Amino acid sequence: MLVDGTTSFAQTGVILYGVVDAGIEFANHQPGHGNSVVRLTSGNIAGSRWGLRGTEDLGQGLRGAFVLESGFDVDTGKSGQGGRLFGRQAYVGVQGSWGGLLLGRQQSAMFDFIGNFEPMALATKYSVFTQDPIYVQRADNTVKYVGVFGDLAASAFYSFGADSNVANGSEVPGNPKLGREFGGYVIYTTGPFAVAAAYDQLNTGTTTVTPDAMTRRASAAATYATGPVKVFAGYRWARAYDGGVVPGAIPGAANQGSNLYWLGTSWRVTPALGLSAAAYYQDFKNTGRTRGCSLQMLQIVNSANGAH
Repeated sequence: MLVDGTTSFAQTGVILYGVVDAGIEFANHQPGHGNSVVRLTSGNIAGSRWGLRGTEDLGQGLRGAFVLESGFDVDTGKSGQGGRLFGRQAYVGVQGSWGGLLLGRQQSAMFDFIGNFEPMALATKYSVFTQDPIYVQRADNTVKYVGVFGDLAASAFYSFGADSNVANGSEVPGNPKLGREFGGYVIYTTGPFAVAAAYDQLNTGTTTVTPDAMTRRASAAATYATGPVKVFAGYRWARAYDGGVVPGAIPGAANQGSNLYWLGTSWRVTPALGLSAAAYYQDFKNTGRTRGCSLQMLQIVNSANGAH
């Protein structure tokens, strides 16, 4: 493994892991003619992936670490995340008692924060992800710090170009704000109660189209657990500027923005069976438009195996 350009041979562990998820889906009210469809789909509950993660002892309380994680569609065999080989994550870094410093393609602060505060456990087709894809946002060219201090966990990241697949929109010489993304989160946990907040700012313009386009988001959430039952609540604020876009808003609407709310609960029936239910509601600023999922229910089998 290479860390900062030097080779270390004191490797202490490499793990090969993965998830394969596919199912039969019935969906009605489809775009276009409103017809229904029965289809085979990949990643209904968890995105299919395989990966490698490893650490090695560098001495003096330091560890090198890396993750290479590849997403794919079971039904087609295609790579996910825009066709990237390791599109889910690809990073290397150094960890110690002070936290970790990681470099590469990584999950955004919104993605890292939401995992324990979303009642559907970020199921690909049945969760807050269906309301705003920021909650599964990944960024190229990212420097990230993560740390845990007793009951408090915190992280901050900066991407020099969040999506390298965008022509003239990532790491453009002389235009440092094109493709720039930054944010962070804090999570406080005490006993059965946890609360968290996160922020994200993403510039999505290019040298030729809306170069100042930007979207800002802030989110807060909390959970409370009692026995096998956990209750969830959350809120996300979003605003777009200078040609930025809030997903779900009416195309071309100026000053786009939205407020997203969710409530939910999960019940651990047995160690291998869990039931979850959630309600999502979103209203869009200056458009008079709302988009809400009144109720989503999901049965998770073998969730104790860490499929998410």
